[in-house]
Amino acid sequence: MSARLLLIDDDTRLTGMVGDYLRQAGYLVETAPTLRAARERLEAREPAIDAVLLDLMLPDGDGLDLCRQLRAQARTRALPVLMLTARGEPMDRVVGLELGADDYLPKPFEARELLARVRALLRRSSGAPAADDAEVKRFGRLEIDLGARIARLDSRECELTSYQFQMLAVLAQQPGRVLSRDQIMDALKGHALEAFDRSIDVHISRIRAAIEDDPKNPRRILTIRGAGYMFAKKQDGERD
Repeated sequence: MSARLLLIDDDTRLTGMVGDYLRQAGYLVETAPTLRAARERLEAREPAIDAVLLDLMLPDGDGLDLCRQLRAQARTRALPVLMLTARGEPMDRVVGLELGADDYLPKPFEARELLARVRALLRRSSGAPAADDAEVKRFGRLEIDLGARIARLDSRECELTSYQFQMLAVLAQQPGRVLSRDQIMDALKGHALEAFDRSIDVHISRIRAAIEDDPKNPRRILTIRGAGYMFAKKQDGERD
């Protein structure tokens, strides 16, 4: 079945053009011009929304508030969110990612780039794991269930977005190996323009907040200065 997208933006000209383009690409597109309308649609569970395209500047508030709300609720925590906004300053992008957005596309943008990012978001969030990946990996007190797409620390589920879980899985499937930012993006099968310079760093920071005992002194995901990141083979005092 076609994925259903919710496009939240008060620019009727843009939503008309973007909506038509995405529909031609095979998606079902619904629109909401305000935060209130978006919340009402998201509270109606059927038919389910598969991804949200969210503008930050809306008539009745800031899209960041909705993003924060989506990530605070278990039902919508893993819902893919792509931010669309004219606020293109790097710090705005960092804030959006820190609040749980999966990707960020500043206006004006090319329709083809938007489509590529939507496809990548949906692929990461709903792609079934390969047969040899359908297993549970354990590293000390951390458990990563690749089939269920859930990480648990001390048997308690970690709060991760779909994108963040996928990034964690990429690192955990190659423990002890240093992965550059480019290698991580390639493993995620992302589009070359899906990340600006700090996006991976921000996502890593959020993952650490979920799985590390002390995110400021990480022991699971290590930064290898000038090279990238490495997932520790042995954790919580494990021995060879």
